[in-house]
Amino acid sequence: MSSPPSNRPRWSGLSTRAIHLNYDPASEQGALTPPVFMTSTYAFETAEDGAALFRGEKEGYVYGRTKNPTQALLEARLADLEGAEAGLAVASGMAAISATLWTLLSAGDLVVIDHTLYGNSYALFTRGLTRFGIRVEVADFTDLDDIARALALRPALIHFETPANPNLRIVDIAAVSALAHAAGALVMVDNTFATPVLQRPIEHGADLVVHSATKFLGGHGDLIAGVLVGPKAILDRVRAHGLRYLTGATVAPLTAFLLLRGLKTLELRVERHSASAAAIAELLAAHPAVRRVGYPGLADSPGHAIAKRQMSGFGGLVSCELEGGLEAGVRFMNRLVLATRAVSLGDAETLVQHPASMTHAAYSAEERARHGIGDGLIRLSIGLENLPDIREDILQALDAVTVKRTGPARPSP
Repeated sequence: MSSPPSNRPRWSGLSTRAIHLNYDPASEQGALTPPVFMTSTYAFETAEDGAALFRGEKEGYVYGRTKNPTQALLEARLADLEGAEAGLAVASGMAAISATLWTLLSAGDLVVIDHTLYGNSYALFTRGLTRFGIRVEVADFTDLDDIARALALRPALIHFETPANPNLRIVDIAAVSALAHAAGALVMVDNTFATPVLQRPIEHGADLVVHSATKFLGGHGDLIAGVLVGPKAILDRVRAHGLRYLTGATVAPLTAFLLLRGLKTLELRVERHSASAAAIAELLAAHPAVRRVGYPGLADSPGHAIAKRQMSGFGGLVSCELEGGLEAGVRFMNRLVLATRAVSLGDAETLVQHPASMTHAAYSAEERARHGIGDGLIRLSIGLENLPDIREDILQALDAVTVKRTGPARPSP
C-alpha cells in the first residue's frame, strides 16, 4: 500500500486527513477503499532479503503478529491525527497500556498514576504491575503539590486520563507534563474520552497517548482495539517487544479496516455527541433529582477553565450523582427506554451504566469513596439519536426518581 504522490498538497483538515492520508487508489488498482490484507505471513524475494528484514535493516513485512499493511495505514492516520511521530494499533485499549508498560518498565521502577482511572487500568497498575516488582504510587493529579510529592520519588513514567473515567475530572496536561519531565519521567495520557478531535495531549507536552479504540474511534460498538501513539523510537520498541512477544496482542486486519472506516466520520460524530451531551448536562444540572453533574463544559465545573484551554469541545460523556444514592440510580436506570443499560461508550446508541458496580468495581468501596466515585454516580455516554428523544427519555426517568422521593413531578420543560 503506497503513499500518495509527493506533489499532492498536505491537507490541514482533520476529517480530510482521516479520509485520505497515505493512500492513493492508483496503487491498488483504483480501489477507492483501502483493501484488507488477510494474510498471516509474507514472502521474501531472497533469503538475504528475509534476513535483512529480521535484522531491522530493511522496511517491510515479516509476520502478521507485528505488522500488516491495513494496520500500517491505520497507524499512520492515527499518529497524524494525534500529532505524533508514529502509531501502533493493538487488540484492545488494555493491550495498548500493558504492552507499553511491559516494554518500558523493569522490576524496581516506579510509576505514578492518577487516583481516578478506568477500573481495569487501575487494577493493572495497582494489582498487576506490583506482582512483578514495579512500584506504583497513587496521587491526585488535580493537585500539583500532590504530584510534586509523588514525583520526588523519581518515577520512570506517569499515567492519567483526562477527562477521567467515570466522573469527568480534568487534569492540566501541560502543567503535569512539565513537572514530570523536570523529574525525568515519561508522560502517558489516556485520550479515549476526548479523541484527537477535541484534544491532542502531545501538543500540551505528553510523550505517549493511548486510546481504547473500541470507543469513539471505532464508534459503532462492533470492534475491540487499542492505540498507542508517540515518538517513533519508543513505538518501535513497543512493537518489537511489548507486541511481538510480551503480549502478542495483535489487531486483526478486519478490525483495522473497521477502524479506518470509523475515522472517516469521527469528527462529525464527536461534534454530534458533544452537542447533545452539553444539552443533557444542562438538563441534569437543573433537575431536582440530581445532586451534582460531572461535565467539563458546565461553567461551574471544577475543571472548566483547564478544559477550555486544552480542549476544543467537551465530549460526549456526562456523569451525575442522584439524590437518593444507589437506590435512586437503580430506579433511574431501570426507567430508561431509549437509552441502553450497558458499559462501554462512544457508540451510536446512548449507553448508561453504574460505575461502582460495573466499570469501577475493581476499586474497593473505600477507594471509590475517597476518589469521588459514589454509589449513586451514573455515567451516560450520549449517543447519536435525535436530541429531543434522548431528552425525553432521560427526563421521564429523572421525574420518576423525583416522584419516588418527593411526590408529583414538576411539568416537563
